Formats: sequence, structure tokens, C-alpha cells
Amino acid sequence: MVITFYGDMELLRHFHYAVTVVARRPEDAPELDPLQRAGVVHLLREGLDTIEFIEGEDGEAVEITDHVIGAHPAGALLKVVIDAPALEVAVEAVIAEILEHNDPLAEWTVDACEGQLRFDVGGEGPVAAQEPEGPAADPATLDTAHRYSKPNRAPTVETKGEKTGASMRALVPQLAGVSLATFGHLTAQDLDGQEVLDESFSVARKDAELAAGAMVYSIDLLIDELFEDIDTLGYSPSVAECQDGLLQLGGSPPQFAHRYTPLFARRLLVVAVMLTERLCRPDFGQLRCVAEELLLRLLLETTEATLDRCGLLGHGVRAALDAFRENVFEDLDHELLHNPAMDGIDQDPAVADLGIVPTGIEDWFTSFSPGRPLHPYAANRADDE
Repeated sequence: MVITFYGDMELLRHFHYAVTVVARRPEDAPELDPLQRAGVVHLLREGLDTIEFIEGEDGEAVEITDHVIGAHPAGALLKVVIDAPALEVAVEAVIAEILEHNDPLAEWTVDACEGQLRFDVGGEGPVAAQEPEGPAADPATLDTAHRYSKPNRAPTVETKGEKTGASMRALVPQLAGVSLATFGHLTAQDLDGQEVLDESFSVARKDAELAAGAMVYSIDLLIDELFEDIDTLGYSPSVAECQDGLLQLGGSPPQFAHRYTPLFARRLLVVAVMLTERLCRPDFGQLRCVAEELLLRLLLETTEATLDRCGLLGHGVRAALDAFRENVFEDLDHELLHNPAMDGIDQDPAVADLGIVPTGIEDWFTSFSPGRPLHPYAANRADDE
């Protein structure tokens, strides 16, 4: 199949661009069961694999370099990676045509289609593509590097670190759920009008902004890699049986790997979407379950890795991230799940009865209180495990 798009293709060939597409079943259709969801993923993947390229108005071919597909009871989410930006409309047309030509999906609709320019700290992304004297890339379009970028080039921190840091700090307003005080930057207003007498007591504003912006910067990477883990896991009974390397799931408590099924991974993804969406809203509130605690831990690790890769993980930024941990986590009981000495704890009823450590997978998706509801798909459903 060849899709022709009429638009400006000039200077776009050097970029990777990820387009997120939301496809939804008809409203009057029943929810998809696990077998139907697997079938949806197969049909969409098969359809995308038949597309050779998207052709621009000037005849230049834009290749689809990769795609990640995930299905849920109400429809599917797709990440389609192409070699050039500004083609959301073309990708939406591609997905709509795939749906139309698959009888089981013919009545499905494309509800949303949004693209993001992939930022590559290794020199292939938009910052590297600019002339040295040119303006910095639009911070709103930058995103953290991941497996679609080329990892074999080391970043030139001396020339790009400052621009990258400024781009990250520009993302701070998107993290509306937490203030810079959460990252340790205290003002007189935070202290009820009292002055901060000891500068070492408060994290510098620049460091707090860099930590907060890098967290926004890393949210997309967390979600993308959970999608990729679900795709990699495929039909394996659990992570323990999966032969391929995993990204975010690989950072979950290892002693429970035999319980990390495809259903668990999908529920974790739903929790991740809800958690990160609340972080970007003024009414973030409190963490709602152990799964959110573990996911926030993964997000912090991803944020630190992103900053370190860019040469921006200085002492002040570390202090800001440490302050965030102290202020957002109510306790650190979930950290015990990562302790190798706790291996097999889920089999010890005496420890489980103490209620200190959430030893069972089903406990991870149980709300801490009735006032902190979870998404119905993710909520405790031990009968489905």
C-alpha cells in the first residue's frame, strides 16, 4: 500500500516522529475480551506491515520505521514512528484505511491522533539538526531519546547540555500537580512569609526546575516503554518465561516476575497513564496504591537516567529529586519489595499478616482508601489473574 500526503516535506527527512493514534470500537459494541484484543493487535500490525511508505506531495517517500500496538477493552492505542514530522493527518488516514479494510474493525473510529518529535541526545534529533547559530528547537516538541534513536553516538555535553537543560525547564508548567516546593525549592510564601535563612536548606530554583522538567520529559518514555514491554511480552505466560529483554517491567521487583502476566502489564500501563495524567493536573492529591508507588519509582529512575545521559545530573538536581521522593511518598514500604533479602516473602503468611509489606500482586492494585479510587480496569481483580 502507498499513501500519498500533500504537504511540505522539506527538511524533514532527518527526524524521527512518533504519532499516537487512538482507535475505538463502536459505543454499542461489547468490551473486548483478551482473545479479541490479541486479534485486534494482530490485524492492526498486519495492516501496518503492508504499508511501504507515505509519499509526500513532492514525491519524497517517508518510511514508517517502527510501530507499537496495545489493545484494551474499549479499543487500541498505536505508536507509529515515521522519518518526518507534521504528518499526523497522513498517519490518521493510514489507520482509518486499515480499519476500513478489515471487516472485524470496519465500524471502528479514530478518536485522536497526535504526534511528537523524537528528541535524540545522540545527535540525530532536532537540536543536532540546527545550525550552531540557529535558534533552539521548540521545547514543547522535544522528547526524550529511546530505542528509535541511534544509541551509538555519545552526546556532546559541552555544546548541547545547556540547550537541553533549557528545553527541559521550559516543560515545568506542564507538571501542574506538584510545585517547585515539592522539589525542595522553598520561598517565603512556602514558609508563611518567613525568609529562608540558610540557602543550603532550599534547593536552587534552577535545579528544581530542571528536575521537574526532566520528569515531564521522561513521562512519554515511561509510557512508550511499557507499551513496548507489553508487545515484547506477547503471549508469554509471565515475564519469567519471556526470552526477550524488557524495559520498565525489568525494573519491577524481580521476585514477583512469575506473576507479571500480560494482564498485569496492561493493568500497570493503565495505572501509569492515570498517575502521569494526574501529575499534570492541579488536583494531583496523593498516591493511590502500591502500583502507583512502584511506577513513580520507575519514573524517577527514568528521569535520573535521562538527566545523566545529558550530563545534567548534578548535586543540586539530585537533591531536588530526593526532596520529591520525601514529599510525595507517604512511606517507603514499597522499597522493601526491591530488597533481595525479601525474595519469597509473598510465600510467608506470617509476614503477610503483619500488613507492613504488600506481598501479593493483588494488593498492589488495591486503593489505599475509598477516597482514592483506581481506574476500573486496573482495580483489584484477583479472579482474572
